[in-house]
Amino acid sequence: MYFAALLARTEDGWEASDTELDDVETLSDLTDLARDTSVDDDTVLVLIEQEDAWFGLVRVDGEDDPRIYVSDAAAAARSSYGEILLTDELLGREPSDDDTDLDSLDLDGTEDGEPESADDEDGAEADTAVPHGPVGDSEILDDLGVDEKQLRTLDPEDALTAIADALGASDVLETVR
Repeated sequence: MYFAALLARTEDGWEASDTELDDVETLSDLTDLARDTSVDDDTVLVLIEQEDAWFGLVRVDGEDDPRIYVSDAAAAARSSYGEILLTDELLGREPSDDDTDLDSLDLDGTEDGEPESADDEDGAEADTAVPHGPVGDSEILDDLGVDEKQLRTLDPEDALTAIADALGASDVLETVR
C-alpha cells in the first residue's frame, strides 16, 4: 500500500492533491506531473510513502532539475514506486554498473514473485549497489523549515504528517489522505 500526494505552494499557502502513480513510469513523468500542478512555477513537493517502510520526496522548483530524497533506498528499491526515484545519478553509479534490473521488481519487492536470496551463486553478498538508509538531497526542505537532521530522524510511519506540520500544510494534506 502506498500514499502519494502533491503539495503545491501558492500565494495563499499550500494546496494538496492526491495522485495515482500507476501511469508514472519515470522521474521525468513525475516531474512533469508536479510542474502541471505548479502555480507560477512555484515549489511543488511530491510526497510518497510506501507501507510505512520508506518515504520519498521530490521537489520541483520551476524548470530546475528535481531534487530527491529517499529515506531508505534499499526498501524503496523493492517498490516499483521507489524505482522511479532511485536514479543512477541519485545512487552515484554509472548506468552500466547496475547489475539489478529494477524494472523486474514487483510491488512486494520480489523479482518474478520470488524472494531475493541474500547470497549469489558464489556465496558472496548479494548486490549492494543500493545502500540501506537515506539517499539524495537531505537539505531538500531546509528553506521550508525542516532541516537535514530533522529529515533524517523522521519515522517513515509518520514522516509525511510531520513534514506537512512543519510546512503548515497538515490540514490540506489530511484532506487528500
